[in-house]
Amino acid sequence: MELVLHPIEVEILKTLKARSGVNVEALAEATGLSLDQVRRGIEWLKEKSLINVREDVKSFVGLGRLGLKACHEGLPERRIHDLVAKKGGKVALEEVKKGSMMGEKEFSAALGLAIKKGLVKFSKVDRASYLEAGGSAVLSTESLINKILSSKEVDVSSLNGDELAALEELRRRPDYIVYKEVRQAVISVSSHAVCILDEYLKKSYEDRLTSELLLTGRWRNVSFRPYDIESPVPYLYPGRKHPVQDFIDRVREIFLNFGFEEIEGPVILPSFWNFDALFIPQDHSAREMQDTFHIKTMQAREIEKTAPVETIRRVHEDGGETGSMGWKYKWSIQEAKKMVLRTHTTPITVQYLHKNKPSSAKVFSVDRVFRNENLDNRHLFEFYQYEGIVTGGNVTLRHLIGVLTSFYKELGFEKIKFWPTFFPYTEPSLEAVAYVERLGRWIELCGMGVFRPEVTLPAGVKNPVLAWGGGLERLILLAYNVEDIRFLYRNTLGWLRGASYARSGY
Repeated sequence: MELVLHPIEVEILKTLKARSGVNVEALAEATGLSLDQVRRGIEWLKEKSLINVREDVKSFVGLGRLGLKACHEGLPERRIHDLVAKKGGKVALEEVKKGSMMGEKEFSAALGLAIKKGLVKFSKVDRASYLEAGGSAVLSTESLINKILSSKEVDVSSLNGDELAALEELRRRPDYIVYKEVRQAVISVSSHAVCILDEYLKKSYEDRLTSELLLTGRWRNVSFRPYDIESPVPYLYPGRKHPVQDFIDRVREIFLNFGFEEIEGPVILPSFWNFDALFIPQDHSAREMQDTFHIKTMQAREIEKTAPVETIRRVHEDGGETGSMGWKYKWSIQEAKKMVLRTHTTPITVQYLHKNKPSSAKVFSVDRVFRNENLDNRHLFEFYQYEGIVTGGNVTLRHLIGVLTSFYKELGFEKIKFWPTFFPYTEPSLEAVAYVERLGRWIELCGMGVFRPEVTLPAGVKNPVLAWGGGLERLILLAYNVEDIRFLYRNTLGWLRGASYARSGY
């Protein structure tokens, strides 16, 4: 296949042919292309092995805190010389030490350098120590500091031998200089690429099919630049659904395909619908503050006008007309009026039964619920629950097992079991579990069962009602192979862009 060159690649190769061994910025300036275009073209040419790219590392030096101080006040050894010269050229050592305003260690080091560089001379007279001013020539370290100050930073490779020696001396002094490394890509062209470029330019390709080419018919006699359909393109990140929402939509899709109807309900509702209508006694632990979010300033004031309060009261106290014995306690309307954030989605279903009194129905819901949980890698305050019911004249627990078996197989689970458990508002009650090969164990999927007569008869529903409900995040964690439930909502951009789940197989 003929090697294809993009116009950007052609401009880069033409420039590199004239001056090989340049960096990206120099290429952009020479070609008139943007930095982004040059970087893109370099990647294309690297893929085609037409250029060589090596990394060039340059070291630059700037002034540190004490280096900047030395620019204004002078190096410590220079300050000692100037102090001695100012006081007449010969001064007692202790007087110089006191006047220098230096600490013991700094003065000792500075004095050693001043003597070494001939800035001062040390002498003793009658056991007293004196300093005499010496030469005052500019030191190489001073010259280097001033040079760095004027340029802010200096390329180390541009320094001469004396300057490098001065730099080494300053390097041994803490906080006088700072180093910075700059890495640059240096691009050069291969001889093979030059030959390809020369041949390519001879063919005089057209890049665009213009109206002039079409109107004049000249398109028949020109060569168009071929396109490489296998050339890599930038990866795009278009807008997409959140992975959790994507999974929720999958669950909805399965139930809708099964012929179910989706129903919705309020997030805030009276305890009557959240607990009492489900035959959950008012002293049940689930109604306590540690499990439920109560709305402190709200109460259901006219619940007697919109709900079968008297019927539910009798069901709780003595069973009413359901054939049950009830819970044998004094039911409180005030407790039933307390407003709560729903702790499960089943109240949506119960309200649907009371409102529609269906003889047959298949409905489901997927929505948020709220629990006063301890936040950890498996529990949230707010999470999603999926639940639903099937009712009809001849439905049995076997039908419910069949529905959920089909549902979980659609999600990709192969090994599914059901075993007995207890729930306050279903009897018999089962728990659906599935074996996950990746984990090597059985995991809980949902609770299920047949609504008790104490739930259905007050709603005017006489046929059996098969029900189920479970937390959705448990399935989502498995689907995306995530360990911590909190990670689902941290909005880590890289994960959000690439998250996808297998639609079959766990």
